[in-house]
Amino acid sequence: MTGSGRLETFADGVFAIAATLLILSVDGQVGGARIGGQLTHAWPSYVAYAVSFVTIGIMWVNHHAVMAQIDRIDRRFMLATIGLLLCIAFVPFPTRLVAEHVRDSSARDAALAYGFTMTTTAVFFSAVWFYAARGRRLLRDDADPRVVAGISRSYLPGPWIYLTATLIAFASSTASVVLFLAIAAFYVIESSIFGGKASPD
Repeated sequence: MTGSGRLETFADGVFAIAATLLILSVDGQVGGARIGGQLTHAWPSYVAYAVSFVTIGIMWVNHHAVMAQIDRIDRRFMLATIGLLLCIAFVPFPTRLVAEHVRDSSARDAALAYGFTMTTTAVFFSAVWFYAARGRRLLRDDADPRVVAGISRSYLPGPWIYLTATLIAFASSTASVVLFLAIAAFYVIESSIFGGKASPD
């Protein structure tokens, strides 16, 4: 087992790059000579960018809260983290799909791609945390049991919430996208309340 510093630094870099690449979902919608109308017409790109940026930002905050409880890491923890970061790095792609197709016949497919990406990301996030927390396998000796329990409670519903919002796309892609927006808003509120207690830094 080894310390977590290098892994956290690597993760920070992936989060930062993924968040930066989201701007391509906006940039690809505006070009040519007549940009005035395009700027207005591209409003779905702004929404998709904001939702995904906030979501990645909250995941980064939560990852920091998780790592603050970790004392040591092993190979399985690193592999689970790589799976999580793979999903994070992939987020700009379905974000662009939603931005480009939310108003056409491919809206459902775009919403499904986005939703399944976020669901898989939530699954890996849970895998990272619960592997470390089970039996306090990788946690600090002084990790507060209340904080550990709070993180566990907040992570359990994540995959199911995203999966539900994703499956709703089969009935209404618009409703599904609105739910992704609501989930992002919920986690901003949840993180601002819980995160202040979870991180000692």
